[in-house]
This record gives sequence, structure tokens and C-alpha cells, in this order.
Amino acid sequence: MKTTLKYLFIVLILSSCKTQNLLVSKEQKPEDKNTFLYDSDYQYRIRKDDKISISVWGEDDLSVGSVYGIYNSNEVYGKWLMVDINGNIEVPKIGTTNVLGKTVPELKILLTEKLKKWLVNPIVDIKVLNKEITILGEVRNPNTIQVDKDNVTLLELISKTGGFEFYANLKSIKVLRQEGENVRVTNIDLTTANDILNTNIQLHPGDVVIVPSKKNKEFDKRIATIIPLATTVSAAAILVGLL
Repeated sequence: MKTTLKYLFIVLILSSCKTQNLLVSKEQKPEDKNTFLYDSDYQYRIRKDDKISISVWGEDDLSVGSVYGIYNSNEVYGKWLMVDINGNIEVPKIGTTNVLGKTVPELKILLTEKLKKWLVNPIVDIKVLNKEITILGEVRNPNTIQVDKDNVTLLELISKTGGFEFYANLKSIKVLRQEGENVRVTNIDLTTANDILNTNIQLHPGDVVIVPSKKNKEFDKRIATIIPLATTVSAAAILVGLL
């Protein structure tokens, strides 16, 4: 009976060692370090499907989702303008305007100049409402996080999730960035502090951060179940031996 229990326990242990982390592939893609270098001049450029609000001071009829009032009186346009597949939005009074690839300051200057046809000194504020970064994996609150500024660091984003979980693999954090039809990937090792500029990298809206788990996560979870089971089986065997 003891030999049988011994073999049973070994089989359970070995079967529990098989664990798979879906966030880490065996074949690591080559890293694209240049894409993720810090750029002090970086500014977000408007993309297709972005939601844009336009605020014109004192002109609700020319505003869409105005930040200057409690609500926008021009409900025909809703609370934002969606950039269409051609990169255009329909701006009140101005009409079709191509905004694809423009920064917020560039678009602000463009609309201000156009509005001068009707207004003496237009005050315009532009916001992109759906600037987001997604973080997945071993953090306390995996989520898609809205960011208001262009310069967000990796550690700053992680702090917004409540920090790492116990089994987070800090040696292999992945950052994915879409550039046109290509997806750039870099691997971050937060266990070394020699080069903070390369580890605490600058994130851009649209980035996806993946924090994988350590390989022993599933093993630890299963062993916690197996040990009580093995103890129960052993106790049962002892009782059978006493009968």
C-alpha cells in the first residue's frame, strides 16, 4: 500500500509540472530597440477611428463635446467626432476636414485659422478622447487605461493597475506597438536597474503591455491541491491497515 501511494504521489507531481504561459512564446521575436527609444519631442498623431472633441470658447454651435460648458447645445453632432476611414471629420461650419496624422497642436492651429472667417479671435481646444494603453497579465487590475498625456512611462502605467501580482515575471515584460501594418515588440527586464531609460520606457497611446507569469505559478497552485489530497489518501490507507 505504501509503495502504491508513493507512485501515485509521484505521478500527480509530474503531471502537475506541465504548465503553459500563454503570454510567452518559446521562439522569441527579435527586439526592436530603436522603436522604443525615448523621444522628448514625441506627440500623438491622430488615427482612423479616433474620437475627437472640439471646444470653441463661447460658441456652443461650433463645439462638439465642449470642455467649456456642462453640455454641448449642438446635440446633432453628439459628444465627439469620429475620424472616418479616409481620415476625415465633419467640423461644424467648416465641413469636411482631414485630420489623419496631425498632432493636436497642428489641428488646433488649422481650425483656429479656418474659424477666423467668422470669429475675431477664436479660442479652440482639441482633445483625442480614446488615447489608451492596454496592460494584461500579472498585475492587480489588468485593464485598458485612458491616458491624457503623450508621455507615459512603463512604471507609471503599472502603478495605475495597483502594481504587480506575486507571480509576475519581471524579467520578461513585453511591450507591443503597432506601426502601420507592423507590430514592434520589445522585452523589458525590470530586475536590473543599470539603465533606467531603457527599462522604464516611454509608452505611446495604443501600446499593449504584457506581464507574463513565472513558470512555477501553475505548479505552486497544483501542489497546494495535491498535498492535502496526498495527506487524505495516506490517512485513508492507515485506517485501512488498522481494520
